[in-house]
Amino acid sequence: MCSHNQAIRSFVAVAVFAFAAMQPALLQASAWRKVFPESVPPARSYCAMAYDPVSKKVLLFGGEGKTGNLNDTWAFDGSNWTQLAPAVAPPVRNGATMAFDWISKKLIMFGGFNVNTYLQDTWVWDGATSTWTEIQMKSPPPRATGAMLFTDPVTGRAIMFGGYNITRPVPVFSDTWLWTGKIWKKLNPATAPYPRAWGIASLDPVRHNVVLTGGTGDTIRTDNTWTWDGNDWTLLSPPTQVGAFIGAGSTFDPAEQSVVVFGGIGQTWSWTGTDWVQLTPNLSPPAREGVGMAFDPISHQTLMFGGLIANGPLSDETWQLQGK
Repeated sequence: MCSHNQAIRSFVAVAVFAFAAMQPALLQASAWRKVFPESVPPARSYCAMAYDPVSKKVLLFGGEGKTGNLNDTWAFDGSNWTQLAPAVAPPVRNGATMAFDWISKKLIMFGGFNVNTYLQDTWVWDGATSTWTEIQMKSPPPRATGAMLFTDPVTGRAIMFGGYNITRPVPVFSDTWLWTGKIWKKLNPATAPYPRAWGIASLDPVRHNVVLTGGTGDTIRTDNTWTWDGNDWTLLSPPTQVGAFIGAGSTFDPAEQSVVVFGGIGQTWSWTGTDWVQLTPNLSPPAREGVGMAFDPISHQTLMFGGLIANGPLSDETWQLQGK
């Protein structure tokens, strides 16, 4: 018989690799393609967006719209966006992020910024019932926006790192938190990445870790790359380092067999596990920040929505990254 921990590792391995195996082998990205669904969410930036394996749809929540922060919920089914109407919804916010928790089979969302307050509430999305539920706890993590949530490569739990709150003595955080299913538990890894918010942190199921880079570190540099192995953080020294992108989009793309990032001046990058490689798609979206990004297994493509276009307006565009 296997131990409890071995059973969890086996479960997570099956879950993440089943997701990756749904896709074809390595393909080099050839182009971003702008798509035109029949219905689209209103223009926004810094929304929370992630794939929900339960409903088999990409979920989008809130963000900063043209007239203020939003709290609407949308789902993408591979070809079209549909606005959902849950009986209860989180308050308006931007700067929140979500990650899937394989143990509870729910998306976990934390914090953000509403109208004039940094938030510290935790909400879970149940794709089986299309409902939001707030999880109350006595000692939540500090109020923050721009925290990075991701799925742990070992336990399958949601993990949170970093965040920003200008009202605190040290405005940028470097804490790592584990979602237990009921509360956030602060972890104490031997090593911690430099503080940051609005960076990218994505699970890489092929290499059994999470890659983190970019964001704002206030006065601390964030053009560095770290990995999380389920136990500790490691600072890497790749030959090529992407810039300190703020509000970039990232997701694991099975077609590329790597974490793919879109940010900066409209650049697309791929993480090989040891180095960053800039992709050269034939067509790229205009440069923007605060995008939502997730891999959509239904359309077999990386999906990107919205963002604040450089020197331009908020976007309501939907783009898909196509392989050759």
